[in-house]
Amino acid sequence: MEFFNANLPYLLSGISVGGQYALIAIGYTMVYGILRLINFAHGDVFMVAGLMMVYLSTAVPIYAAIPLVIVLTVLLGFVIEKVAYQPLRTAPRMSVMISAIGVSYLLQNLALYITGGLNQNYPALPWISDTITVFGAATKRVTVITPFLTIALVVVLVLLINHTKIGMAMRAVSRDFETSQLMGIKINRVISVTFVIGSFLAAVGSMLYFSNYPGVTPTVGAMPGLKAFVAAVFGGIGSVPGAVIGAFLIGICENIIKALDTILMQLGVIQSGLGLATFSDAFTFVLLIVVLVAKPTGLFGEKATDKV
Repeated sequence: MEFFNANLPYLLSGISVGGQYALIAIGYTMVYGILRLINFAHGDVFMVAGLMMVYLSTAVPIYAAIPLVIVLTVLLGFVIEKVAYQPLRTAPRMSVMISAIGVSYLLQNLALYITGGLNQNYPALPWISDTITVFGAATKRVTVITPFLTIALVVVLVLLINHTKIGMAMRAVSRDFETSQLMGIKINRVISVTFVIGSFLAAVGSMLYFSNYPGVTPTVGAMPGLKAFVAAVFGGIGSVPGAVIGAFLIGICENIIKALDTILMQLGVIQSGLGLATFSDAFTFVLLIVVLVAKPTGLFGEKATDKV
């Protein structure tokens, strides 16, 4: 029981950060499912949402800043799609990818210009930033509510995709872009809605993530963005449930690796720490290589066939 209590915070943290990765990963997987595009700027949208909260919380009450950040992040995602991706709809896929990388660097450099590269302290959000005790382990309330909120948002999203007109249009476009266009589906509207949903989830994910890790820098979105991308690939890019499961697995494994030294010392396997926590980030990318070699379409991905 003592062993369980000592390591429970790592497990809770893993589940929590997995939920945060999931909210970012859904944005990647939805955009890829429709446009066959990896939106490299998505992690930076997550970072910008964090910076907006830092600055808005000093100008307006925190209760007003929260919905304002969500609205502005959604607007940012909408503008990025209209300015950087829509004009390239008929361009080669490589052109769109270069545009996505350009948007990513633009957002990072704008953030660098505004902040001077200094670490910005994320404000404590009411209620979710409070410290609570779970089975004798002290943790923030955000750690406990993140998985439940993530699952609730995913359920709503799946219902939207499967049981609404816009969801039906999304599924049609993801299945056959050209035929959907010929059938009268407004492609630009469907894609804009996809970016809006992804940006909304990134804004919510940023609030949960930065409540646990309160430092915001211009490059802070890079690593969570990459891990969310790996989660999307791991689950089968294009599959929302797959991205969520992949994100939770990565979050849990990552935090278990961080705790591995402590666990091994408690079990008497080693006498001093080996610094295994250093490899927690590397594990994510090793997992990506293994998945791509063993099952290139991911756990829940469909095997695609190109017509010649």
